[in-house]
Amino acid sequence: MAVRCRPARPQTSGDWVECVALPENRVAMAVGSVVGRGRRAHAWTGRLRGAVRDLASTGLAPDELLGRLDHLVARWDRSSDDWHGSVRGATCLYAIYDQVSRRCAVSRAGHQPPAVVSPDGRVYFPEVAAGPPLGLDHGSFTTTEWEVPEGSQLLLCGHGLARCRGRGRGGDDAGCALLREVLRRAGTRNGVGDPEEVCAAVFDALRPARPGGAVALLVARTHGMRADQIADWDVPSEPAAVADLRAAVTRQLAQWGLSDLVFTTELILSELVSNAMRYTTGPIHLRLLRDHALTCEVFDCSTAIPHLHQASTKDESGRGLFLVARLAERWGARHTQTGKVIWSEQPLPRSAPDGTTPGPHAARDSVPSPRMPSSDLAPARTGGTR
Repeated sequence: MAVRCRPARPQTSGDWVECVALPENRVAMAVGSVVGRGRRAHAWTGRLRGAVRDLASTGLAPDELLGRLDHLVARWDRSSDDWHGSVRGATCLYAIYDQVSRRCAVSRAGHQPPAVVSPDGRVYFPEVAAGPPLGLDHGSFTTTEWEVPEGSQLLLCGHGLARCRGRGRGGDDAGCALLREVLRRAGTRNGVGDPEEVCAAVFDALRPARPGGAVALLVARTHGMRADQIADWDVPSEPAAVADLRAAVTRQLAQWGLSDLVFTTELILSELVSNAMRYTTGPIHLRLLRDHALTCEVFDCSTAIPHLHQASTKDESGRGLFLVARLAERWGARHTQTGKVIWSEQPLPRSAPDGTTPGPHAARDSVPSPRMPSSDLAPARTGGTR
């Protein structure tokens, strides 16, 4: 990922970008613009970036996040005079890329859609349903989702570059042709050029000659998790299946060289799967992700999000999530298209099986490549999407 920003001249606002690392090997990217002048317009830019960063941490889908952001902007507008006279509008594009499914979900509020460079070098602009600019408090937003091939590049442009991209008599068509020509001159081989080089080439070619508002560009090259980093199982809705599931997970962690995490992982999964059996109906699915951390996910068909509460000494239940919160480095839940997923993350041991020390951004090549274990509780599939 690479970012280019040119600050605005004094008393002028403009574009902003933000990137947030999400749990479950997902990444959130956002770009927006504030139209206005003065210090208050600059302050609004900071407030929008901070709101996007905070809302992204809740795991909201792109359309839901923009709906919350639209409500916040409308409330800020009603509660102060900062908007009137200094800010004339705000836009935002919000995207989430999932490294497991290799899918990108995008929603936009009055902003230009992203550009995508496929691995074969083709440049296209996904048809993302347009939502109104922020601040109307009744905007309707839609999420567009599609699969992004490995090695593709996503380009998120602020309005400052978008206006230059569409300059000329040809309008949008001329802008697309100009962007394709810039990417070709950037020397991308089969569409997989270095993001820094591509970002610099596009920014230098499209930024306005006259200094004005802030101009921003984000270029991200996509990577997916390997199949040997993922293990998942369909869990029968019967208590006896939990013991078999623990045995299968133990074998999988041994294959990954993570035997030190067996005890805590068994406790976490036992609590999450047992709660899913007790409080939900329908299929239950378990997935393990082995990357810079060990992520455990339990999918079910219920939309009810659990809440952590302090159980009293006389309560016979209510301690499951408290136990998960103490054992895991962090945990959470989010809605899916078919229900919800509850996840937890555990840091990897200090020394990896090959003797290296994995950090928060450990290289993917340092992850061992074991085979999936054969057991009575066979994995439903490897590298699947849920």
